[in-house]
Amino acid sequence: MGLMDKVRAQSTQLAQKAQETAREGKVKLDQAQAKRRADAMFRDLGATVYAERTGRGTPDSQGKIDRLVDALSRQEASQGLGDPDGSAPPGSTPPGDTPADDTPAADTPPADTPPEGTAPAS
Repeated sequence: MGLMDKVRAQSTQLAQKAQETAREGKVKLDQAQAKRRADAMFRDLGATVYAERTGRGTPDSQGKIDRLVDALSRQEASQGLGDPDGSAPPGSTPPGDTPADDTPAADTPPADTPPEGTAPAS
């Protein structure tokens, strides 16, 4: 094998390595962009739900919540939520572990229990 053959083989290897590195960089960039989009949607969703639950929602709050949940579902299905391991955002419940809508959370008192620090109604 002549010198030119060795140079050609090395340049081919370097080109392949550069392409592989560029692909890896693009994947990381795509993940970062997906995470940024998902974070913005989660932030908007949380703010809208908070406003709704505290009586400061707008007439369109429920529609906005539905649109954001739909958009997050589409984002997750098409590009994930930006987490390299595909995990759920911190503090969220993993899929399949969500309690039924009619089941109160463990830290939620039953509906007939008065809030802490108040006397029961007579």
